[in-house]
Amino acid sequence: MVAMTWILLFFILIIAFPLMGIVAIFIVLVDGFPVLYRQRRIGKDGKPFTMYKFRTMVRGAEDLQKKYARKNEADGPVFKISDDPRFTKIGRFISHTGLDELPQLWNIWRGDMALFGPRPLPVVEACKLTKKQQERHRIKPGIISPWIFEGYHSRPFDEWMKSDIAYANEKSAWGDFVLFGKSMVFVGKLFIREVQ
Repeated sequence: MVAMTWILLFFILIIAFPLMGIVAIFIVLVDGFPVLYRQRRIGKDGKPFTMYKFRTMVRGAEDLQKKYARKNEADGPVFKISDDPRFTKIGRFISHTGLDELPQLWNIWRGDMALFGPRPLPVVEACKLTKKQQERHRIKPGIISPWIFEGYHSRPFDEWMKSDIAYANEKSAWGDFVLFGKSMVFVGKLFIREVQ
C-alpha cells in the first residue's frame, strides 16, 4: 500500500508543480499576497500540525466568520458556506475545483498527511468531537476523503464522522486506488462545471 501511494504521489507531483505555479501567479495578480493560507489542524493521534492551502478568501477571513455564522450550511462544529462571501474574485473557482488543496502535497511530504484519509479539522472544531468521533484520528488525515463522494456538507455531521471512522477501519490499497479513480472523475466534473 505504501509503495502504491508513493507512485501515485509521484504521478500527481509531476502534474501538480506547473499547475501550482500557475495558480500562485493568478492569486498574486488578482488579489496580491499572501499566496498560501496556513491553519492548525488535528492529525493522526490527535496531534496538531500546520496545513497549507492556496488562499481563496480575503485577508482576515477567519475574523469575519462570526459575521456570516447565520449562513453556515453545515451542522455540528464545522463552518461551511458553498458561495462564501469571503471568497476573493478567483478564490471561488480555486476552491470549488479543489486546486486550493494542492499545497497539501507538502504536508504529505512532511508526513503530516496522506493522499487518502479523513479531512483534517481545524483545532477549534476537532476539540468539539465526541470520544467516538475522535476515532477518525487513528490514521493520518488526507487530501482525498470518501466523504466528498457521499454528499459532503449536505449530509449530517454525525454521518460524516461515521464515514471517516468506517474508512479508518477498512483502509486498504485497493480502496484507495478506487478513491483515486473516483476523485479524478469528480474533479473533472467540478472543473467543467466551474468553467461553463
